[in-house]
Amino acid sequence: MTRALLIVDIQNDYFPGGAFPLVGPEDAAAAASRALAAFRVAGRPVVHIRHAWDEPEADFMVPGTEGAEIHADVAPSQGEAVFTKESPNSFLGTGLEEHLRSRYVEEIVVCGMMTSLCVDATVRAGSDLGFTVTVLADACAAPDLEFDGVTVASASVNAAFLAPLADSYAEVIRVDDLDLVD
Repeated sequence: MTRALLIVDIQNDYFPGGAFPLVGPEDAAAAASRALAAFRVAGRPVVHIRHAWDEPEADFMVPGTEGAEIHADVAPSQGEAVFTKESPNSFLGTGLEEHLRSRYVEEIVVCGMMTSLCVDATVRAGSDLGFTVTVLADACAAPDLEFDGVTVASASVNAAFLAPLADSYAEVIRVDDLDLVD
């Protein structure tokens, strides 16, 4: 089965000093970097996804800014595909599905930011499109969220989104449990 790594939105704005820092982006990026290195060594396809928010009200991921750039820990190498998206779903309007199918990819391994939005939307869409999906839990990050006066810590946000993905959409593992041998 041909397997590709999708690195979703690991961009500078999500790190300390960025316009929308998440909780623990450094640890997630380090884990994603380990997965990236393993895919490169194995000669497996790698796809980088970056979000662009090109609207007057945009306060992060603004095209042309340093914050919108892919973080150095997971920077694309020559020949690796890079897709820019404008919605949480990495497949929507990007050509990602066609790219993967043209390379006979049947399984996608997903990591990135934010677990509660773009990772979730990408995993669900990939599963709905018929891909086998694996999520690298320790290579994902989320913010603390607030709803109806209740603050939800990022660890709980991650768990609340990864649990239903593991139940119905994907295998959810840690990077160290990833096996690239067929």
